[in-house]
Amino acid sequence: MKFAHLALLSTLIVTYAPASQASSPDAADFEAAVSLRKNWKTLTRDIVFPADWQPDNETFIYRKTVAGGFTWFSESVSGGKPVKAFDHDIIARGLSAAMGSDILPSDLPLSHVTLDNDNDTLHFSMDYENWQCSLSRADCHAQEYDPYRPKAFGVERDLTVSLDDMESASPDGKYRATQEGYNLVIKNGNNDIVYQTSDGSAENQYDIASVNWSGENDALVVIRFVPGEARYVTRVVAAPENSLQPEVVKQLYPKPGDRVDADQPVLINLTTSSQQDVARSLTDQAYIISGIYWHNDNRAFSFHYTRRGHQQERIITVDKQSGHATVAIEENAETFINRWRGFYHDVNRAGKERIWLSERDGYAHLYLYDGDNDSQPQQITQGNWPVREVVHVDDEARQIFFAASGINEDEDPYFMHYYRINFDGTALTPLTGAKANHEVRFSDDMQWYVDVYSRPDLPNVAELRRTKDGKLLRTLAKPDISRLTAAGFTAPEVFVARGRDDKTDIWGLIVKPQNFDATKQYPVIENIYAGPHDSFVPKSFWPFGYHSGGDKVIGMQALANLGFIVVQMDGMGTANRSKAFHDVAWKNLGDSGFPDRIKWHKAAAAQYPWYDISKGAGIYGASAGGQSTLGALVFHPEFYTTGVAYAGCYDNRMDKISWNELWMGYPVDQSYVASSAMEHAGDLQGNLLLINGEQDSNVDPASTMQVVDKLVKAGKDFDLLIIPGGEHSAGRSTGPVDYVQRRQFSFFVEKLQHSPLPDFNQESGK
Repeated sequence: MKFAHLALLSTLIVTYAPASQASSPDAADFEAAVSLRKNWKTLTRDIVFPADWQPDNETFIYRKTVAGGFTWFSESVSGGKPVKAFDHDIIARGLSAAMGSDILPSDLPLSHVTLDNDNDTLHFSMDYENWQCSLSRADCHAQEYDPYRPKAFGVERDLTVSLDDMESASPDGKYRATQEGYNLVIKNGNNDIVYQTSDGSAENQYDIASVNWSGENDALVVIRFVPGEARYVTRVVAAPENSLQPEVVKQLYPKPGDRVDADQPVLINLTTSSQQDVARSLTDQAYIISGIYWHNDNRAFSFHYTRRGHQQERIITVDKQSGHATVAIEENAETFINRWRGFYHDVNRAGKERIWLSERDGYAHLYLYDGDNDSQPQQITQGNWPVREVVHVDDEARQIFFAASGINEDEDPYFMHYYRINFDGTALTPLTGAKANHEVRFSDDMQWYVDVYSRPDLPNVAELRRTKDGKLLRTLAKPDISRLTAAGFTAPEVFVARGRDDKTDIWGLIVKPQNFDATKQYPVIENIYAGPHDSFVPKSFWPFGYHSGGDKVIGMQALANLGFIVVQMDGMGTANRSKAFHDVAWKNLGDSGFPDRIKWHKAAAAQYPWYDISKGAGIYGASAGGQSTLGALVFHPEFYTTGVAYAGCYDNRMDKISWNELWMGYPVDQSYVASSAMEHAGDLQGNLLLINGEQDSNVDPASTMQVVDKLVKAGKDFDLLIIPGGEHSAGRSTGPVDYVQRRQFSFFVEKLQHSPLPDFNQESGK
């Protein structure tokens, strides 16, 4: 997701002339900048991307750079020469027809690829949707989902979607549950009703999509809910592609403080023909009730409860016969519990031993609970480092495979490494060794793994290894970036400085122009994303957006090539360090780590004479980064003077409920107002360009227009660019990408360098 006065900039015209040019950037310079990614992506060979293991646990598929772009290869553990995984021309033609746009065989936008040769099908993900294509003919389509009632941001059911045609069959097929009106009806194979609820109503509805059957077919759990507040965001499509007249779009979009669906688990016992509300006293003020599952002995079921406000979570177990509920695990926090990174595992689904992730000792670690209400669970992992992801739990061997960062003290604390450990905390075994950022993909049977590792200065190394001992079986390819280097690529510089507490290291990157001249001075621009759900400075080799953020770094290099130093760092309030580091964001998203960021800038300026922040710095970002960009201008005008803000949630009360209540808390209080860049927009002193997609479905576009309203009423000058039909981030990933990027670049050249711009209207007419 989510400032000196202008007069002080008048002296920058000469000092900030781009180092590479005797004059201001011309149209050709801008064209080269916005075309940088397109030009670079064909210059490497044998850069391997993370692998997708196939169901046979022997074959894996990966994407690799070749002359002209990318090719998908298939390879097996037993060896043999890699072969082309499928006919790229057929898939490209099928996708082009399905999407109505040209998809090149050398640039297929696929992920999570699975081959089903028996059924002539290629399965993959694209743009957050599941797709399938025929392997033998140009026929592709997005896969239809099973019917269900969508829940907006997980908390609000769309009641306009009927569930009357949906049914849920018992495991043995003897019974089927359907929804009739607001009640649940259970019938046998003869279509006779064996049980029917009678207490359903418009104000208290049963949800057939939530039914979870016992393995013994004699009971089920279903959610009955009181509908919440149906808030809709309404957008106008001003320039539809196939119509002159505007169209209206409505989106169910609950916001912080809204009344959410109130869920109540109900146990229906077919043996006794009875029903019972369960755990009512233990699920007060539920935000989400999720993860319902039956234990293997079918004598009880468990579920995950999150209290509104994200300061309490429970695993609750319910006995099938009595309906008695017990708290198996309870987690409480004074700030927030990061449910985005939570982990829970019931060992053998027996309801006796459970593995749970907690930050109670100051870092994200795993704990083993033995029985219900275990007040002193055994800590499995421990140390001043966080568990980042649990990959696999082997109940039989009593081992856990997980990813973590910060264990190795002599390297970047954000580098991901993979490990194996026993349930009792013994035998911590590293599975990755190189000082780099690793992404490991294991076969489903956990016998093998492909480890792709890199750094910003180290192109991807891909290795096939054996899991039991980490033995290297072979290196899949040797990366070749000689053409990229010849084209002027240099790796960004890693820079580390102390944060606001003068103790904590803040890590970032410095990107210089390709024709950098250390004898000159350059204005500095910061690329910001300070969302508390992750960390964002790329740690991997990045010319193609290998990891999220890679494309943004390409944008950083392109912007730097116009005569700037462009930087990015992770300040306090972002994730993947300690709980204390993260807690800075609590009820304080307006902070955005700026005290750390400004100190980092000043440390860089003290070390490098070419790093010129004497007249302030520029800043840009999208979504939460857009929010932070405006916040920089209005909360820190003494340092940040010029900003380009994309698609920002400039007031957390205007954005989606799920993201904002987690970090800003519930109920909505004065902290939302204090963090609101919108509320303080009238204090703007510097230069601001707002960019927004008209059809942003992630952040309510009205958030941008409310900032505009404040600026107009305060008599402030600013620039505004609305992209008709544009989605989130206004076309940086969809839509007129080059145009939007060029407008951003132009704004910084004009406002920070005080350089005249080319006549782009004249140039575009040639």
